[in-house]
Order: sequence, then structure tokens, then C-alpha cells
Amino acid sequence: MLKDSIKKVVHAQAKELSSFDFGVERDNLSDLNPLKGVALVLSGVRRCGKSTLMQQIRKNTSKAYYFNFDDPKGVGFEVEDFEKLNQVFIEEFGESDYYFFDEIQNVEKWELFIRKLVDNKKQVVITGSNASLLSKELGTRLTGRHLRTELFPFSFNEFLQYTKQKPSIDSFKSYFEEGGFPEYLSQKKLQLLEELLNDVIARDIVVRQKLRERKTIKELAVYLLSNLGKEFSFNALKKIFNLGSVNTAISFVSYLEDSYLLFTVERFDYSIKKRLIAPKKVYCVDNGFAATNSVSFSEDKGRMLENIVFLGLKRQNKEMYYFRENNECDFVVRKDTKIVEAMQVCFELTEENKGREIAGLLGALEKFKLNEGLILTYDQEDKLQEMGKTIIVKPVWKWLLEWKNKNN
Repeated sequence: MLKDSIKKVVHAQAKELSSFDFGVERDNLSDLNPLKGVALVLSGVRRCGKSTLMQQIRKNTSKAYYFNFDDPKGVGFEVEDFEKLNQVFIEEFGESDYYFFDEIQNVEKWELFIRKLVDNKKQVVITGSNASLLSKELGTRLTGRHLRTELFPFSFNEFLQYTKQKPSIDSFKSYFEEGGFPEYLSQKKLQLLEELLNDVIARDIVVRQKLRERKTIKELAVYLLSNLGKEFSFNALKKIFNLGSVNTAISFVSYLEDSYLLFTVERFDYSIKKRLIAPKKVYCVDNGFAATNSVSFSEDKGRMLENIVFLGLKRQNKEMYYFRENNECDFVVRKDTKIVEAMQVCFELTEENKGREIAGLLGALEKFKLNEGLILTYDQEDKLQEMGKTIIVKPVWKWLLEWKNKNN
């Protein structure tokens, strides 16, 4: 790009920022401070609020440079143009140690310039929407020189702030069904969530991976979205979608994970090999997104609740698995080398299903020598004693807010 063209884009973006809506303060904002010589990386699915979080961080700095590489006006920007961009910053705004770059993965070899900045002890914040691309570049040029934070659509606490509601089963019902994508909550148009799926598949998967199977990738995504909380195997996906090889199925699922749309959870085993070959379970980044783009997800309230619990654990950076021997336990949490938590998710605990749900949890508690377990429900609260173990029954919405309160 010409230097004059870059200058015009910089000023246009600065003008847009002058009326920026900083929105709801994200739960982890207080933990995100730019550091000298370290790149702060904000990654997550498109439209989950990364740019807003970046501006919330930027607002707390005295003066900072900013450029959005997702801006159509910046099409054609290449790694060689970073020096021109830096010259424009200095000439137009004076010297600064703060650099903020949005959707930086759109520029090939971006890590070269970021490495130069951190070597010069600048304070750098970048966002990106593709996990593998970011990991590759960060790992090659910025090992030990970056801190990474994953961002998701609104948590229940953030949803309450955004919608100006108080915590209750009624407000949780809205969050349970609608999810937390800010733009959707603002406009309530399902088309936004439909287009998000198309956008991510087109821009973050098909174009970046140079694929021709756009239709197959979307069908695979819809199939997995319709089977959240259920086990799947790559061999079964290969047969269902006629993919030719198991490796192709593995690759396609990994592309969906890298774009932050879907996540897989392994069955726990101390043997890494057994974990790798066992069926996995799949979850999604947002309930509203899954309900809009799937065939049957919204009909199964138990799986919707399980997905929200998964996201709650994911936001806490918990290392989680599902566990099965004689019965299944939905989630066990590992810290270092030990399983330290076990929890079951059940929309409604009844006399009919109580035995099955408790058996799954007890199996995990006994296996990992834990004294207490958790059954998370839609809106039930209780305390049970079974075989010398304490089982706490708790509504998911209260459990979600407990974690936020612990971190205040």
C-alpha cells in the first residue's frame, strides 16, 4: 500500500473510534494490562467482542496507536507496509509505546513486526480469530514473549449487565436460549447468527486452508452443532460425509475448533494413547448460535444446559474431560496430575433419573478419591449423602455467578 493510502485508513479508523461504544466491561478486563516487551493476545470467535475488549484496554492508556486489519479499506496491506504504518503513527500522533492491532492474522508474517516491537519494549495488544494461525506464528517468533487470553461471547454475568437484568431463573432462561453474542442480543435477528457461521466457514476455514469442500464443511458443522454433548468418532464422520480418510475428518474438525466455533472434550484416561482413540464429545461456543444453526439442539434442554456448563469451565481455563467406566460423569477437572472436581449436569433431577445421575457422579468420586461432587441443574438446590460422599445439587445460574464473585 502507498503511505498516503495507509494514512487515510488510519485517520478514518481514528474518526470511527471517536464515537466508539465501549459497551459492557468484560469480566477479565482488570487482569489484562499491556506489559513492556510482551504481546498481549486476545483470541476468540468472530463477533464475540474482542475489538470492544481491546478498546476497553486502550481507553486506560494515555496514548496509543491503533489499526484494524479487518477493515476493507486496508485490503492489500502486506508485512512490508508495517514500517510505513509506524511512520504514519509517529508523524500524525507523536511518539507512543502502545500498539493495538485488530485481526492481525489477516497479514501474512505479521509476527516479524510484532517481534520487533516487543524487542524494543513496546506494549502491544493484538486480536485474532484463528487459533492455529496464531499459535503457529506466536510459537515461531514470539515464544515466551506473549500472553494469550481467549474471549467468548458474554458470560451470564456480562449478559446481566448488558441487558440490565438481575440474576434470577427468568434472566437465566433468556441467556440459556439466546446466548451471549453482543450483536445478536442488540438486534435479535437470527440471520446474524446464520451469517456468522457462513462468515467463519468462508473466511477462517475455506480461504485460509485453501479448501474446495465448503458445502461439506458446513454440513459437518451443522451435524456437530445438532449433536452437542454427544460422543462422536472421526471414523464415523468419515463414513457419514464420505470424506475419504479419517485424517480428513480430523482436519475438518480441527478447522472448526481453530475458528472457536466448536470444541472437543476427550474421555479421561491416564493413558494418552487411550484418550486419543476414545470417542470425543463436542460442545459449542454459544447456545444461541447452536440453536440457530442446528437441526435439533434447542429441543434438548439437558444438552443446552450441559453446553453452558462446559463454557463456564472453559472460561475458567479448566482442563476438563468426561469420564466413563460403568456409568458416565459429564465433567471431571484435572489440575496438574490429579482430578480435583467431578460434576454431573441434569436439567431436572427426578425420582426416575436420580439413580442414574448419582451413579455416574459416584463412579467418578470413588475412582478419583473425592469426597464431594456437584450435580448442576436448571433450578434445583439440594444436598445429598450417598455412600459416604456429599453431593451438592445447585442451579447452573448460581454456579456461574459464584465463579465471578470468587474472582472479584
